Amino acid sequence: MAHVYILRCSDGSYYVGSTRHLAGRLRQHQTGTGAEYTRHRLPVELLWSHEFASVVDAFAAEKKIQGWSRAKREALMRGDLHLLPGLAKKRNWRRDA
Repeated sequence: MAHVYILRCSDGSYYVGSTRHLAGRLRQHQTGTGAEYTRHRLPVELLWSHEFASVVDAFAAEKKIQGWSRAKREALMRGDLHLLPGLAKKRNWRRDA
């Protein structure tokens, strides 16, 4: 089994990662021995995780979520999955003449 997860850092930013051992990886992040990004933004808090059958699937989900906007990540964490397609669309801003 593997997991993809989202942490909230002390500066309010989100960190997305994947691992085979969620509890151990979270401990690494919380003690400053995890990723360089989280090391400088302690403390961190686990907000969301999802289990996958394979490491390949978890890593693919991690990379996908890393490319998402903050709003889309927050909708995912809230469970508002029906909002995800709309948050993926580019906004066509019109300039008023």
